[in-house]
Amino acid sequence: MSTEDSTNLEQQNESPTDTAAATDTVTAEVPAIETAHGANQVSSEDLARLEDEGEIAADYLEELLDIIDFDGDIDLDVTHGRASAAIIAEGGNGKELQKLVGQDGEVLDALQDLTRLAVQTKSGDRSRLMLDIAGFRAQKRAHLVNIAREAVAKVHSSGAEVRMDPMNAFERKVVHDEVASAGLVSNSVGEDPDRRVVISPASE
Repeated sequence: MSTEDSTNLEQQNESPTDTAAATDTVTAEVPAIETAHGANQVSSEDLARLEDEGEIAADYLEELLDIIDFDGDIDLDVTHGRASAAIIAEGGNGKELQKLVGQDGEVLDALQDLTRLAVQTKSGDRSRLMLDIAGFRAQKRAHLVNIAREAVAKVHSSGAEVRMDPMNAFERKVVHDEVASAGLVSNSVGEDPDRRVVISPASE
């Protein structure tokens, strides 16, 4: 697989089962899909398709919650160029929903794959929908953004590359996005479970 192909794979796939090999590079010059929240803009046609994905996912998730007799509200959105669905606790008590997150998000990852499959089966198109439950991914994303910003500051001050700890594909994607917005270069190197992001100064 070429460097460009590997880069595209990691930009598109946040699943921890990502198996892109060797090295992928993300720079500030890589075009992003702007979303409805102001970071990026999608076409009206793409936005309608992504909203349809969300509706299909919501139907699937509501049925799932009914089967297991769990309470939860479902929020839908379009962010970072993809549909997103979040199950949030009614009344703010997310203890029950934590069972659907699992240790380090393992159950959540499995449910996300199942939800994507349900969307794909009904729509006929591959889904990259992101699922969050009880704010797990949102909290993790915020933490990763802070870590990425600290690493970016080190690169700016030292002019040397920074190697981050091993991360799964979702975590690397968050870091890649933050590094690109800062105008630096990031590469994913190695193979899972030791695959990590290396942040370097931007090329002149």
